[in-house]
Amino acid sequence: MVNKIISEVTDRIYARSTEARITYLAQMENAFTKGVTREALGCGNLAHGYAGCSATEKVQLAEMKKSNFGIVTAYNDMLSAHKTYENYPDKIRHYSQKYGAIAQVAGGVPAMCDGVTQGQYGMELSLFSRDVIALSTAIALSHNMFDGTIGLGICDKIIPGLVIGALKFGHLPTIFIPGGPMETGISNDEKSKIRQDFAEGKIGRAELLKGESDSYHSPGTCTFYGTANSNQMLMEIMGLQLPGSSFVNPNTELRELLTEYAVKVLSDNCNAKSLGRSFSKIYNEKVVVNGLVGLLATGGSTNHTIHLIAMANSAGVKITWQDFSDLSAVVPLLTRIYPNGAADVNHFHASGGMSFVIKTLLDNGLLHEDVNTILGRGLREFTKEPKIDNGKLIWVEGASASLNESIIRPVSNPFLKNGGIVMLNGNIGRSVIKTASIDENNMVVEAEAIVFNEQEDLITAFKRGELEKDFVAVLPFQGPKQNGMPELHQLTPTLRILQKRGFNVAILTDGRMSGASGKVPAAIHLTPEAKDGGVIAKIRTGDRIRLDSNLGTLDVLDSEIVLNREAATKNNEDTFGFGREIFTNLRKMVSSSEEGASFLFNTADKNKLY
Repeated sequence: MVNKIISEVTDRIYARSTEARITYLAQMENAFTKGVTREALGCGNLAHGYAGCSATEKVQLAEMKKSNFGIVTAYNDMLSAHKTYENYPDKIRHYSQKYGAIAQVAGGVPAMCDGVTQGQYGMELSLFSRDVIALSTAIALSHNMFDGTIGLGICDKIIPGLVIGALKFGHLPTIFIPGGPMETGISNDEKSKIRQDFAEGKIGRAELLKGESDSYHSPGTCTFYGTANSNQMLMEIMGLQLPGSSFVNPNTELRELLTEYAVKVLSDNCNAKSLGRSFSKIYNEKVVVNGLVGLLATGGSTNHTIHLIAMANSAGVKITWQDFSDLSAVVPLLTRIYPNGAADVNHFHASGGMSFVIKTLLDNGLLHEDVNTILGRGLREFTKEPKIDNGKLIWVEGASASLNESIIRPVSNPFLKNGGIVMLNGNIGRSVIKTASIDENNMVVEAEAIVFNEQEDLITAFKRGELEKDFVAVLPFQGPKQNGMPELHQLTPTLRILQKRGFNVAILTDGRMSGASGKVPAAIHLTPEAKDGGVIAKIRTGDRIRLDSNLGTLDVLDSEIVLNREAATKNNEDTFGFGREIFTNLRKMVSSSEEGASFLFNTADKNKLY
């Protein structure tokens, strides 16, 4: 039986989504009843569509005898995670022929690396790249040549963008194929110490660069549990990629067999010619709730308090931060993966991984088991994991107990009784905070504000010795409408040093911190943002702020004075260069972070967010 609170939250999501969901499903059913889309193409259209195919494939496409898979790929060889996809189209084409289908690369989508753009101007385009990816996915699939969709994407904005775009072609069966994480480099504790030593001036840039390179050293996803690996967790717990496939290393026999099997599953789903196997039918309210539960139980990236809302909107499902917060009260934290612990995703996978997490959540009524998945069966199938037997892929029951309780624990013995993400609400506005790794004595911070214009200003003040005290670092004008909502990772090492020195410090911003805020309390994604005249724009250095992660409150204590002040303003004249100027109109259109920070779904008619 499903937990009462999870059932209640699911019911209200159904009620809230009724109109939008009915409209969306009607659109998908209408598209499905039109049959194989390329039948509608004229001879000239079709000839262009298969001009690059082999002679045999041309005949098969023209005769409509085989399914044609549209590959939407985020390959580039700058991202370590996406370097793994370099040869995937060739592999997929080969496997497709083996299972009676054809595959074409429908299109490529941009894939930014937040690791490269951290602290740089390019980070101001990062969040918007999600919606650009969604638009690019729609363009790729708009050729009407395809019977099924394959999404090749892993990292931060790419999976959400692929999902948003593919849901607009939700009448098609869809599957996502991961590339896997790189093998473990230096320990996360060692990496963290190197960064802090650099921040304190104990080592130089050469030593820092060597440490970073030893951490991020080969093709594959970065091994810490940030947004990229949270994406993989979500795709698996939502039943959109194969069980146990998220964290298998690249260039291994098991990785190859899983890729082949994914093609077989998509072929089977296309051959079934059933709307029930389509993306639109799999991706429903219960599946979305399962994603929220997975995020909370694993202490996943706070970016998904934005992305999951935008993704769900694309399918007519409406979720709110209150849903996150209410679920967090009953979903326990089951994992400790860096930056929430010392282990990385390889250690997590070896300790029981997704199959055990899903099993313990299902056994305790914290997930909806009665959902559709790419396998055409309920979520219990995802407690199995893949193995190799005489060169063949088999599925066996996953671990029945954690193999390392310092990394994964059962629901009966969690790290925390509540989930890793909490909504904060108070006279400053609404915000989210990742509590997964905050020490108990830091869950409440009451201190004077110090307002900084940019991250560099805080670092400069630290180097001058001006921050040896309790304070809340306030960074306004970092929201989506102001500058695209960049991540503010540069703050963490410095504030962590001050925290270790015994000072009570925290962050308050309308910007993002991703999954890397770690042990420093960070009230992020604040709405209303400063650009909209939110209270954060009225806060001045010296105002007292209270952030209470236990009660879920966020308040300025001198409220009568602060709330009656005129809000500060900041122009956007500094958003020239690195292509930022061509995103000017999108910044004007973007919705609030609480609504998914999307320019695709921002409209005056809130019933039309689908």
